Amino acid sequence: MRIAEVSKRTGISTDTLRYYERMGLLPHVRRNERGVRDYDETDLARIRFIKCMRSAHVSIEALVEYMALFAQGDATLEARKDILVEQREIVRERIAAMQEGLDRLDYKIAHYDDLIVEAERTMQK
Repeated sequence: MRIAEVSKRTGISTDTLRYYERMGLLPHVRRNERGVRDYDETDLARIRFIKCMRSAHVSIEALVEYMALFAQGDATLEARKDILVEQREIVRERIAAMQEGLDRLDYKIAHYDDLIVEAERTMQK
């Protein structure tokens, strides 16, 4: 399928798909006789994986390294796992930081709710 259809199906822009190809994340996208990209189901599976990892804020560099190892086969299983474990820890740290921010927002909102209730009581007197 062509890049426009892949973009529509995955929600990833055509520019981003081309970027992923240049970076080596999609190294084997076939082209037809006119040089037009022709994605297959294997490409789509890889794109879904990349999209999932990027949604978790896994870096492009980590993904490039992971995909390069993946291309080398089963001899790199342990190294690939190590990358995923490292990225998981980074994601956990990011989640913890976001949770701290969310907790602070909840606290501040509750404080303002208390102030509003108090102001309304004052106006009723």
